[in-house]
Amino acid sequence: MRISELLKSTPELLRSSVLSALVAVAIFGAVGQAMAFDDKVFDDKTGVKPQSSPWAVFQFGFSAYKSGHKEQAAEAYKYAAENGQIGATWKLARMYAEGDGVERDDYEAFKFFSEIVDQDVEPGSPEESYVSDALVALGDYLKTGIPGSPVAENEVAAQEYYMRAAANYRNPNAQFEMGQMFLKGEGGVKASVKQAGRWFQLAAEKGHAGAQATLGHLLFQSGKVVRGLAMMTAALERASPADQPWIRGMQEEAFAAAGEADRRTAISLADDILTKGNNADQ
Repeated sequence: MRISELLKSTPELLRSSVLSALVAVAIFGAVGQAMAFDDKVFDDKTGVKPQSSPWAVFQFGFSAYKSGHKEQAAEAYKYAAENGQIGATWKLARMYAEGDGVERDDYEAFKFFSEIVDQDVEPGSPEESYVSDALVALGDYLKTGIPGSPVAENEVAAQEYYMRAAANYRNPNAQFEMGQMFLKGEGGVKASVKQAGRWFQLAAEKGHAGAQATLGHLLFQSGKVVRGLAMMTAALERASPADQPWIRGMQEEAFAAAGEADRRTAISLADDILTKGNNADQ
């Protein structure tokens, strides 16, 4: 008998009991499968079992992480990473970078990210996202350095990592960073508003709010008031909580300097940008 038929034929007072039983069966069935999988690759006392499949251990690490067992996840990821699973290496790097389930250690994260970018991964491969993100992470670390470690501030090296991620993997975060470097003349590149705008445009087309806001500000300064205001306004709506303060300051300063008619038109255009994208007509 189907579940729906069972419920229809069950008196109202018993339906909650039937549902509870069904849920319990589903939960314990899932737990049983997880435990069976755990027994194949992981032992609570000895850790990862020898000769385990790196892919199976990586899967176990992911399941353990999602269920809150992050120490087990880290151990599983280390085994999988040592045996060639680039996704496991990336997960470890992120865990150390964010202090997620392990003590935060930026230098340890830096080393794992470095292992990833040393892999021979072609653009377009299933693993390119790991390399792309690792390149940006290394650029971020080198831009400021890691206190108390051998990683010193090196803007030129940071620019090289950003450029690889921006040009080879079309990473919007890297494209934004390249725009910033060309705008300020940092990282060994000559200041160029034109080159900066090119990189900001590429990142903005991929939905990068910071790039969209900065490009809007450049347009505003060049006399394209409405378009610039609209892009900054749309960017503010899309921005993450971390980026909202600086984008809001930029946008409010521009709005205060604009005329009332331009403000109204810009607000309308911002709505179009949010709906249709950055190519909405002015």
